[in-house]
Amino acid sequence: MPIVKELPLVPAERTIKIIGGRWKVFVLYHLFEGPRRLSELRRAIPNVSQKVLVQQLREMEEHGIVHREIFAEVPPRVVYSATQLGLSLRSIVSSLCEWGRRHEGELDAIEARARDAEANTDVGAQ
Repeated sequence: MPIVKELPLVPAERTIKIIGGRWKVFVLYHLFEGPRRLSELRRAIPNVSQKVLVQQLREMEEHGIVHREIFAEVPPRVVYSATQLGLSLRSIVSSLCEWGRRHEGELDAIEARARDAEANTDVGAQ
């Protein structure tokens, strides 16, 4: 069994460490709706590779926010679900989504300015 990396002492940093990762919030979002098989999560999150998805699920399992249940069937069936600890993150994930929606225009404008500045720098360097 893998050893869980030591978590930071600062509570906010600890939370970010647990839910940080390109796909973890997506996974939690879908698991909040109920248990899912790996193939269901892959269809719901089409841009993630199976390797990375499994890695992120294992990390979340190690931190106690996801439960993996293996059914003794042929072929074996594996179902992932959010634990009570994982479900307690629902309001945090919801707040992150709401913040992103509320500030989408501002963030897009900042990103566009940065791209324009980079393009102007690239043109000036030639």
